[in-house]
Amino acid sequence: MFDLNTFWQTHTPIISILIPALTSFMLLLLGNPGAGSLKQDWRQPWRRSISLTSAILGLLTAISYLMIASTGQISVYQLSEWSAPFGIVLVLDRLSAFMLVLTYALAIPVIWYASDNWDTRGRYFHTMFHFLLMGVCGAFLTGDLFNLFVFFEILLMASYVLLLHGQGRPRFQLGIHYVTINLLASALFLIGLGMIYGSVGSLNMVDVGRILPTLDDDQHKLAIAGGLLLFVVFGIKAAMLPVGFWLPKTYAVASTPVAAIFTIMTKVGIYAILRVNGTVFDDAMAQSIFKNTLLLIGLITSIYGVIGAIGAERLRRFVGFMVLSSVGTLLIAIAMFNTQAWSAGLYYLVHSTLIAAAFYLFCGWITAQRGMFKDHLKVAPKIKNEKAAALTYFLIAMMIAGLPPFSGFLGKVFILQATAETAYQGWIIAIILIVSLLSILGLTRVGFILFWRASPPEIDPNEAAYQTYQGLPAYAPNRNDTAIYIILAGLMAYVVFASPIQTYTVLTAQQIQNHALYNQAILKTDAQGRVISVQPYDPTYLPETKYGGEVEDHNAVLIPDVISKATLQGEHISEYKQRQIAQQTLDMPTVPNSTQLKPMEEH
Repeated sequence: MFDLNTFWQTHTPIISILIPALTSFMLLLLGNPGAGSLKQDWRQPWRRSISLTSAILGLLTAISYLMIASTGQISVYQLSEWSAPFGIVLVLDRLSAFMLVLTYALAIPVIWYASDNWDTRGRYFHTMFHFLLMGVCGAFLTGDLFNLFVFFEILLMASYVLLLHGQGRPRFQLGIHYVTINLLASALFLIGLGMIYGSVGSLNMVDVGRILPTLDDDQHKLAIAGGLLLFVVFGIKAAMLPVGFWLPKTYAVASTPVAAIFTIMTKVGIYAILRVNGTVFDDAMAQSIFKNTLLLIGLITSIYGVIGAIGAERLRRFVGFMVLSSVGTLLIAIAMFNTQAWSAGLYYLVHSTLIAAAFYLFCGWITAQRGMFKDHLKVAPKIKNEKAAALTYFLIAMMIAGLPPFSGFLGKVFILQATAETAYQGWIIAIILIVSLLSILGLTRVGFILFWRASPPEIDPNEAAYQTYQGLPAYAPNRNDTAIYIILAGLMAYVVFASPIQTYTVLTAQQIQNHALYNQAILKTDAQGRVISVQPYDPTYLPETKYGGEVEDHNAVLIPDVISKATLQGEHISEYKQRQIAQQTLDMPTVPNSTQLKPMEEH
């Protein structure tokens, strides 16, 4: 009988990636007619049901992962049953589980809202949405740098299509810019990986972090240069300055649900900076360069974002600049490099993601009810359900500005408390407080234009303006306001449960700084307790394979330590290799120093 519990425990980390992947393929098999006929297509309700069900299942899976990770357990999934660093592994820890829950908690209301109308404005919306979720989940779970690049490309390719969803010249123009920037970032990513692999000989995150301090000076500098190149790439994804100017305009032209889900994509960049540059490249040389640079970038990004918001002429661009400012705040928290700061940053990360998504959804509400004025920050006639919209805006403004008693306030308080042991405490406190004040001014300006200074509507039936105004919708687009309320309610619950959440984030920050714990969970050791790895890297080493002929392998004795028993007994391990393993086991009861693989003899 099939044991579901055993299957679940065995394949835990990869299920969260397979759910959106299989959903995407299922939706592809359903087919997709032209956008103009989607409303009448009998398969559209099936697409919506499959998409929403998959997202709910993904959230339940993520919550179960969170429960597993909350025990402190690090779950490792070995693809093809080859252990790290020889094979690619997925790693489920507190941080990755935390990010998965955030991803699906945002995806569900966005999919539900988009399923009413937006998904009929372009082909394969739900398919691309789940490919995006697949890439995001994979990026959060992978323990390999190259695999991180692969998942980045998956989510980016999906985002290219989603950005153009609904068509239109502005989307196409900025879509080209967005694609070009990200292709450049991908090229830099590959160059950085090449530099790291060429000097370290491994791309497993834990193994790279373990080996880095032991490298020769030249190799060490090359590896650090590769790590800093990855930092630039992650900075482009996170939209930090000076490589983040693209975000406000690009997100402004995206359709409303797409802009809302895109708020999680900047957090993938933040996550990568924390995971890779914060914990993998954490030796003295890397951190001396990284810490000061990151703090300066964070301060500048935060200030630039809020100043850009004050000067924005459209509401969507205003939100984009506020997202940019929040990215700066997160970078400041990471740059302080202490457990309390990282914990505060993680708490603030959830707030900044959800409130930005709610704000983008609110932009859709305003655009629909202002007619030709759309989201331009110009005085226009009062919208028809002004009270509900004004109250919603007031709540969003309070939250995003960081005013009490909301989650933005708590997040910033936690960050300010973490400055106690920081060298630049005065600068950090001053910038965060100034940015908060400027945010209030910018939000007040927007509120005055949209509501306080709004002109009375035309009341003369003979005027064209009267007919135009009467033709505008009386309420928010269907599901739009409800989706916003769901997210805002979640943020209020986030405040109510701030204490257990903060406890979790503190333990998360402590866990990701515990390198010995990850070494023990991910890397294999020989009989003497020494890590089996490829260092020092020897490019002449070429192990014998099933199809490569019979070549003597001095390291055959190590093979049983890095693959499963089932794989060892399988057909891909040749008889010649099996004899070598058996013979070396008899000849060498004491395993040689496995931190350095012996080079193969030339043939």
